[in-house]
Amino acid sequence: MEAGIENTGKYGNGLSRLSSRSEDQILEGSNLKRFKFEELKKATKNFSMDTVLGEGGFGLVFKGWLHEHALTPVRPGTGLAIAVKKLKEDGVQGQKEWLAEINYLGQLTHPNLVKLVGFCSEDDHRLLVYECMPKGSMESHLFRRGSYLHPLPWTTRMKVCLGAARALAFLHDGQTKVIYRDFKTSNILLDSEYNAKLSDFGLALGWNVDDCSHVSTCKVMGTYGYAAPEYLLKDRRLEGRFSLRQAQKVASLAFECLNEDPRQRPSMHRVVTALEQIQQLKN
Repeated sequence: MEAGIENTGKYGNGLSRLSSRSEDQILEGSNLKRFKFEELKKATKNFSMDTVLGEGGFGLVFKGWLHEHALTPVRPGTGLAIAVKKLKEDGVQGQKEWLAEINYLGQLTHPNLVKLVGFCSEDDHRLLVYECMPKGSMESHLFRRGSYLHPLPWTTRMKVCLGAARALAFLHDGQTKVIYRDFKTSNILLDSEYNAKLSDFGLALGWNVDDCSHVSTCKVMGTYGYAAPEYLLKDRRLEGRFSLRQAQKVASLAFECLNEDPRQRPSMHRVVTALEQIQQLKN
């Protein structure tokens, strides 16, 4: 898990503190399309259960279809495939995370961040509309044993690792610094070419590194107690079809990232460079 910091001091000159901005300010400040509830209802076949892609604490995620340019509902199976996250109407925590998604993904663009197409805020309805990621999450490929999922080849796993690292490097090193705070395989989504894209910015936080010089002003956040299973289990389905030399280098890099002294951990920019070099190694 990526360490998270909740800062009680001032923010940098990028994204401002979420709690200091009203919902209207956040929604009006984004360049996202504002959908009507009836449009998304039609795009998902009336939120039919046969279009459900997944479920989380926030509610259900439905697959829908829009016209590629006009972004209006079209016949299922045609046009642009989308994923519609429908917030539970009584979800208080979900409302805060819904706003955070718009606050960050409405302003940040990167090839390794999932694209937020738009949102719906109508009466008690709160929905988010994303590009559809046809290969699902990295978690499903690593840990679900269904026969319909073949084990990802080593080269694909390395590609996903590098893509996720590039996303974090962008968030950390950009003009607006962002701590992601919920880095895990279920939040790494894959497109049709297995390009990795980070999703779920509900716990993300804009920050200024100078504000966290005192431990007493910072608090660890994220999925508390989370330990990625890939740290504990080697995937036997690979059956030795991987580069031992690359695996050793990746393990060593991961060990550096887990250093108890944060000053000794490599920056995400260094991690990206290291992964690029590791991919060039021959067994």
